[in-house]
This record gives sequence, structure tokens and C-alpha cells, in this order.
Amino acid sequence: MGGFAGQHLAARLVKRGDDVIGVARGSVDWRLTELASSPRLSIRSGDLTSSEDCRRIVDLSEPDRIYLLAAMSSVSESFADPLGAINNNVACVVNVLEAARHLESKPRSLVVASCEVYGRGGDDRLPFDEEAPLRPESPYAVSKVAIDLLGYEYHLTYGAHTVRVRPFNHIGPGQSDRFVSARFARQIAECEAGLRPPIITVGNLDAERDFTDVRDIVAAYVDALESGKAGAAYNVGCGETVSIRSLLDRLVARSRVPVEVREDPELLRPTDAPFQACDATRLREQTGWRPRIPLDQTLDDILGYWRAQVAER
Repeated sequence: MGGFAGQHLAARLVKRGDDVIGVARGSVDWRLTELASSPRLSIRSGDLTSSEDCRRIVDLSEPDRIYLLAAMSSVSESFADPLGAINNNVACVVNVLEAARHLESKPRSLVVASCEVYGRGGDDRLPFDEEAPLRPESPYAVSKVAIDLLGYEYHLTYGAHTVRVRPFNHIGPGQSDRFVSARFARQIAECEAGLRPPIITVGNLDAERDFTDVRDIVAAYVDALESGKAGAAYNVGCGETVSIRSLLDRLVARSRVPVEVREDPELLRPTDAPFQACDATRLREQTGWRPRIPLDQTLDDILGYWRAQVAER
């Protein structure tokens, strides 16, 4: 429940009138403060890497819908602790699916993988569809291939109503500054407040990514679980690429003070796919979902979030 996308998903479900139960290992870092006081949201304490905790929480909650978002989510951090990333991410999914398959209610479960399962794009620069080969290039990506296939296996073996999604890059207010748009925005907000020299440190700016607002992404999760086919995989993304350099330029253009950009070798990954674009035709045709929030609005909201965070220091 402490995750960025998880809180946006909970907010969407609460808004439509659902009763939501989130799971957290410890205290929750609320990125959406209004969510914390919602009477429709309750938090259960537990560790999803523990099969006993999962069985207890699932039995107690008796959910009819399960969204499996819990993960070590940083590609960079997975290189530092590859076994930790794989063990954590796989255990969270296996333990919950194992607990859920014993419920009489037979809940639907959404397994959230990642576009990282596809690795780098080919020379043709075509968007990935769901039939593209799985070519993971990081321990994080390997873990996401594993959970994606586990979702499929539980459907085949036990008849579980599992739906798999492969989201492309999602950004928005509340995201950790371990991720690129939030890291840029935090630095700009700190420069504006005089908390750091007017210098922004960056990694690889040439990579092109398919960026979608997190609020559109979680809408796709709900649509996929409600209207998607059991066992199927669905890409989630807008279908347009933007370079990291362009993302930075748009945020710098919003800065209230002049800033200098400097490359930091520490921010470069051992591998970094130069191009990733999403073909979400299958999801669109099955559910009618399409992104609605333009990138400029997302960037305004991200920078506004970090300005507010910095002002509270």
C-alpha cells in the first residue's frame, strides 16, 4: 500500500464506491494524503513474502478482486541486489495467488508485470505488442517475466481468473524520486527554493520511453480486471514515445530559476533499452480504455507535487 501506483489505484477504487483493503509491511508513506482518511480504505499489516501472512490476510479479507502491485520496483536497485529483487517480487505473487485459490469466492486477480519484460526494441523501432519476445535485461525484468508467467500458469493449472498487464512507463504526482521525472522535478523544486545549487544531475537522456499518467494506468488496471479475458496479457501505454531529454527540457522550461544540466555517471544503468513503445490495441479493443491525461498536465502535476514537498521542509 506504500507504493505510488497502488495509492492511485486505491483512490480510484474508493472514488467509485469500492471498499478497499491495502497491505503494508509497516507504516504507510502517504503520497495521497486525502486517501489516508477515507472510511472505505483499511490497511492490514503483513509481509507478502510470508505465506502465513498472505493466507491470514486473504482469509480475513475474502476479496472478490485482487490487484498484485507489490514489488521491488527499481531497475537500478535490482542490479545491486538481484536475488533480493527476484525473491521478493516472485514471492509476493505466488503467496497471494496460493492463498486466493483456496477461497470459495474465487476472486479475480490482476498480475502487474512490466514493459521491461520486452527488453530493447529492434532496429525497426516498432511498438511492442503482446506477442513480442520476452527478453529481460535486468534482474527486475526477470522477476516480472516470472510473475507474468505465474499468472498464466495459475489460470491454466487451477482455473484462476488471472489477468496480466504489462504497463509501460507511468509517471505522476507522488512518484518516488528514484524515477526519472520525479528526480528531475525534485531537483528543480529544490533549486527554486535555494536548497541546492542551480544544477540538475542526469543519467542517459537519449532513451525514448512511452510515458503515461499513472491515473490513466490504474484506470486500465481496473478495466483489464473487469473486462479482460482470464489468462490473457495486456500491454498498457499511450503508444507515443518521448525522449528523456525532451522530458527534462519540458520540466526545465517550467522552472522558476535558471538551471544547469550535468551528467552523473552514477545514474547510468549497466543496460538501458534505447527505445520502448507500447501497442495497446488488444486492451483498447477488449475494454475501450484509452489514456486521457496529456503529458503537459502530468508534468505540471509532478512539479506541483514536489514544490509542495519541498515547501514542507
